[in-house]
Amino acid sequence: MPMEFVPQPWVAHTNVYEVNLRQYTREGNFAAFRKHLPRLKDMGVHTLWFMPITPISKARRKGSLGSYYAAASYVQVNPEFGTLQDFRSLVSEAQGMGMKVIIDWVANHTGGDHEWTRTHPDFYLRNEQGEFYDTHGWDDVIDLDYSNQEMRQQMIRSMEFWIRECGIDGFRCDMAMLVPVEFWRQARRALDSIRPLFWLAECDQWNDPDYLEVFDAAYTWKWMHAARDYFQLGHPMHMLKDVLFGYNGLKPRNAVRLWFTSNHDENSWNGTEYEKYGPMAIPLAVFSCTWNGMPLIYSGQELPNEKRLLFFDKDEIHWQPSCRLHDLYQKLLALKMEHPALRAGTDEVITRFINTDHEDKMLCYGRQSGDREVLVFLNLSQWPLDVTVYEDLRLEEYESLFGPRDMKIEAWGQRVYYR
Repeated sequence: MPMEFVPQPWVAHTNVYEVNLRQYTREGNFAAFRKHLPRLKDMGVHTLWFMPITPISKARRKGSLGSYYAAASYVQVNPEFGTLQDFRSLVSEAQGMGMKVIIDWVANHTGGDHEWTRTHPDFYLRNEQGEFYDTHGWDDVIDLDYSNQEMRQQMIRSMEFWIRECGIDGFRCDMAMLVPVEFWRQARRALDSIRPLFWLAECDQWNDPDYLEVFDAAYTWKWMHAARDYFQLGHPMHMLKDVLFGYNGLKPRNAVRLWFTSNHDENSWNGTEYEKYGPMAIPLAVFSCTWNGMPLIYSGQELPNEKRLLFFDKDEIHWQPSCRLHDLYQKLLALKMEHPALRAGTDEVITRFINTDHEDKMLCYGRQSGDREVLVFLNLSQWPLDVTVYEDLRLEEYESLFGPRDMKIEAWGQRVYYR
């Protein structure tokens, strides 16, 4: 039976860049961020994901500025960021440069003084004392009641507001697995009829496969944790491969997966990619851009930013005249965008592991579409390796993305070849 929802063709080659607007510039607003668009375009960024741009509740607020994810309204703009027209202009400029724009949508809960608490108190769950509450112990938000059909319709109308008013290209849906999958199906049917959208779920296909019947892409926490345990705990290489094999066997089989080493939660609460992975962060960035799926880059990773950003208070990213990893990402994202063997979510691309004489230290694979192929060799060890490949790859027929054209790979180094 054909799938009800089919991703837009551009999703197969896209990348996602998460914008933490509050911390991105000293001003922390739309106008200041717009100045970075040419740099991001040059780097190869294709899809901009803005963390929630809605007003933040003052009730139950944490820190001086509160959490992006505690909305006071679904159809207004946080005045700290600017106006609706400012955002509309930003979206238009980004799209004019060939980028897509998606916004974070927090459907499971609102802030404590969201306008619905006054106009529609029946939209919320209540505890035994009759009070609004959150079922997960997050004390700055309150849960919505998805048995209320009127609330569902109002939520969909709120999402529609941003499509019609600002022309956004889709949604990144926060904690999607906490909201009934049937609601997302209902929302997508209604909103895709206005214009075809990109739907990214904050859930892991490993645990929530039903959601990938509605969403175009989802997270890969299982992989993120396995990579961390490989680096920090010395877990064997075969466990990394087992996780990748596992994802390939999940249904729906062609679901697109989002690969990442950082995001707003990871950076603030669990540490930067360098705290978690040390020098392995760079080969993992190469992996995220070349394995089957799409890469996520968090604000400042191109610098690279090596500090945890405060979540509830101002903590500006300190940009330099040039970003040290700009060229690395530029090459990787261009290859991802242009090479047919790096398309995501299609049976037309074959992905295979490549065997070498360093199976316990190397993650090596090829991705092939017809006679076009990308070969990736990642040294996930602290030792330089002289690598022997157990198949005839005829590397002289390939171009090298970066680095010398040899298989003497430095510690935590990588080689990427393509034809």
